[in-house]
This record gives sequence, structure tokens and C-alpha cells, in this order.
Amino acid sequence: MAEAAERIRVMVVDDHPLWRDAVERDLASAGYDVVAVAGTGEQALTRAAATRPALVVLDLQIPPPSGVQVTAELLRGDPSARVLVLSASGEQADVLAAVKAGATGYLVKSASREELVEAVRRVAAGDTVFTPGLAGLVLGEFRRLAAGGPEPVSGQDEEGQDGGRPRLTERETEVLRMVAKGSSYKQIAERLVLSHRTVQNHVQNTLRKLQLHNRVELTRWAIEQGIDDAD
Repeated sequence: MAEAAERIRVMVVDDHPLWRDAVERDLASAGYDVVAVAGTGEQALTRAAATRPALVVLDLQIPPPSGVQVTAELLRGDPSARVLVLSASGEQADVLAAVKAGATGYLVKSASREELVEAVRRVAAGDTVFTPGLAGLVLGEFRRLAAGGPEPVSGQDEEGQDGGRPRLTERETEVLRMVAKGSSYKQIAERLVLSHRTVQNHVQNTLRKLQLHNRVELTRWAIEQGIDDAD
């Protein structure tokens, strides 16, 4: 794990020094390159711009701007970055606000060190990770939003579209359907008898075709298009 983790640059944002130091220590001992820490939203934005972390472990309740605002701003500046929220709150409003801002993972602070390290690994690899019970909440909200009708996806008039929908291969659609149902890359790989890397490649190709940035956006698009309900 350490060899793979060494290439991943991480920033830790939390206004509680003891907690922040503990997270930094846990990630560093797991082999991650902790390039910056911050205690406020303002520090987070400044230090992220200077260090360009690939992944940010972020508390929501920090001095302004808030963790939700920081998430949105970070991803506007670098859409390829990943945000894993690590918060004391498991409230529905906080979870949905973070996801809508672009976070691709959400853990409550009761998570163990092992759960945190594994979540960082999975989010860095492009997976979505939620504390048990929260994934269903997020998918349910996306379905509620989709009930109002699909939103247009940028680039729908470009070449390579079919019936107003970007043209995906049969395998890409199959992987996308499982992504929208909340399956992890590992679960998809086992179900379809594919390698983990192949599943990642299918997801990245689909993101590129749809001009989306992460699995959260991909899940919402699939639900809006009804792909998650297809046989």
C-alpha cells in the first residue's frame, strides 16, 4: 500500500489541531504524501493553490469559508482533485450539501483509522465512499431531483451522440449502471469479471464522453437518464 500511496498528494483541513495532527499522522504512516494542513477555509484555499493536492480530507465545520464552500471552490480551480469529507456531522443536510458541492466521499469522525486510510485510497482512485447508511441517502436525493426531469448535459449536440444522449459502449453502460447503484470498483470488477484497472478505464472514458468530473456527477446523470433502472 505504501508504494501506491506515495504518489498521492493529500491536504488535511480541520480547525481542531489535535484531530488534524492525528489524521496527518495516520495518512503519513500509511505512505501518503501530506503536502499541507490547514485550520480554516481561507488557509485551505491558499495552501491548495500552492501545493496542488490530488485529494483533500476536509472537515465541514471550519472557520470561513465553510467546508462546503471550500469544496466547491477547490473543484472549480482543479476539477481533477478529490474531496473526502471527514465530519462529526452525519446530518442529511450536511451530507447532501457536501455532495452537491462535489465531494466524492463522506465519513463521520467515528470512523476508524483503517476506515479512513481505506477511504482515502478509494477516493483517490476515483471511487465514492460513504459512511454506511449515507450512500442510500445520497442516491435517494438524486432520484428525487431526477423526478423533476433530466437536466441537459453539456455537449449533447456534439458528434458521437445518439438520440440526444452521448453514445456509450455496451460495457460502459453496464459499468455506469452499477456505478449508479452505488457499487464500488471492486464490486463491479468482481461482478463483471474485469480487472480493477479496466473498470477505472471504463469510468474515465464515460466521464470524458459526458464531460463530467467525478462519480457523484456520473451517478446523478445516470439516474436522470434512467440508466440505473434499466434491465
